[in-house]
Amino acid sequence: MKPLPSRPDLDQLKKQAKELLAEYRRGAPHALGRFRASLPAAAGLDDDAIAQLGLRLRDAQSCVAREYGFQSWTELKAFVEVVRWRDADPDALARAFCDLVYAGDITGTMNRARPEPATRLLSDHPHLAERAPWIACATGDTAAVRRHLEVDPASINRPGGPLALPPLVAATHSSLLRIPSYRDRIRETVDVLLAAGADPNQSVASRWPPASLEAPSQQDKLSALYGAAGQNHDPELTERLLAAGADPNDNESLYHSLEAPACTRALLEVGAVVTGTNALYRCLDLDDIETFRLLLAHATGAKELSDGQLLLWAIRRRRSPAHIEALLAAGADPAVTTRDGVSARTQALRYGLSDVADVLLKAGATADIGDDDMFIAACARGDLDAARRIKDRRPDLPKALSESQLRLLPELAAAGCGTAVRAMIELGWPIAVRGGDWNGSALNHAVFRGDAALARFLLEHGASWTEQHGFGDNVCGTLSWASLNEPAEGGDWVGCAQALIASGMPTATRNSADPTSVLVDGKRRRFSDDVTELLLELDGKT
Repeated sequence: MKPLPSRPDLDQLKKQAKELLAEYRRGAPHALGRFRASLPAAAGLDDDAIAQLGLRLRDAQSCVAREYGFQSWTELKAFVEVVRWRDADPDALARAFCDLVYAGDITGTMNRARPEPATRLLSDHPHLAERAPWIACATGDTAAVRRHLEVDPASINRPGGPLALPPLVAATHSSLLRIPSYRDRIRETVDVLLAAGADPNQSVASRWPPASLEAPSQQDKLSALYGAAGQNHDPELTERLLAAGADPNDNESLYHSLEAPACTRALLEVGAVVTGTNALYRCLDLDDIETFRLLLAHATGAKELSDGQLLLWAIRRRRSPAHIEALLAAGADPAVTTRDGVSARTQALRYGLSDVADVLLKAGATADIGDDDMFIAACARGDLDAARRIKDRRPDLPKALSESQLRLLPELAAAGCGTAVRAMIELGWPIAVRGGDWNGSALNHAVFRGDAALARFLLEHGASWTEQHGFGDNVCGTLSWASLNEPAEGGDWVGCAQALIASGMPTATRNSADPTSVLVDGKRRRFSDDVTELLLELDGKT
């Protein structure tokens, strides 16, 4: 691992990544060797294979970050940004540490927790916990916590520190729980706090924007249990808090525990109530059939089952026949309809889910559907021949379809169903129709997912970068947000940018008033570094 300079400069690190990429593109053996040594995608490959990977700026940045001992460029950036606090006064230093170790609902920002840079900051300031007892809780410095409680036993349930956290909340929400070398220490600290009389139901009001640290939400509470089960997904710590009397029905823990089924199980075993938490809906987003069955077993008589909406949601989320069978076994009505009278079976066919439609048919759903939905079903499963046969006898399709039927185009684009979207477009579907969770066009959803091939297809068939979505912006804004946040694994936002520029979206120019952003069509935008580089390169301004 290479040591960072004592005063690392982000611009210099960016320059290192660009130089590495340039050398890679020239085929320099030492550059290929650096990628092989530090980039997981290149590990074990020979020079020719690495050259064929078509690596980009983000890969070079990841390589540089890993050479300095960070897991990602984002982690390296976060650390560099707080280095300026090294010589700051203790209060400013404590706040900088807290902004790294806690998520935005605690800090009042929209940032994720960054535990790795937090540990680097601690290594430079090993006595930080001694000066700040709430940081001692966050780091698992049990000895410091004990010493502080001996001096001030009343602080056991009192908020304090730069984020006004009660000690137990400070410990269980600490993202350092995700780092093995800190995990047992923080668990021990929680035991010390509970033994000293900490209320197991300590909580703070959420600061997630539009709330803030200064004006927290009056409705949403974040408990210590939520930190263990919902934020850090630590089943052992979850069980310890529950054994101490933590309330499993805190309106957050069950819903957010679903990514760690052991935590979910622990909560349900002590009486967590499923109804009213939206946990069943959330579990359908995650596509975990075993955890879904577990929730259903604890949701007898739940309104979500009796009103039929959960079954429709499972179809919209393109869940498996096993999910549908589990819902039917739990009492869901196979004859349920949408608000505009569409049956669950028809809805399944509209989403191209023939196997789900068969399950519903066997359960007693109606078999008959009209030409409109037969046409949609053929498109949704990518069967162009069947769709064309229907269109031959109904040449008014798809123009005759209802608004809700037409919205299936962006819905399927959002679900990544490229074959279905291509079939719909080839058969005359209006390309700019809006839909999906955030009311975007098919192009907006393709770019959000980083699906460059689908974005290119849509643009070649008349889609435009100016198409709007429900947050009041266009496809350029979608590219901005998605390239920075990478909502889909493996997304190609550089490829999306190339497709958009080729079809008429303006290139970027530098923003002299703000070097962290660029201007596109006169509007300030921020993109990932590799997308920014491309947009400036195409404008000749790199």
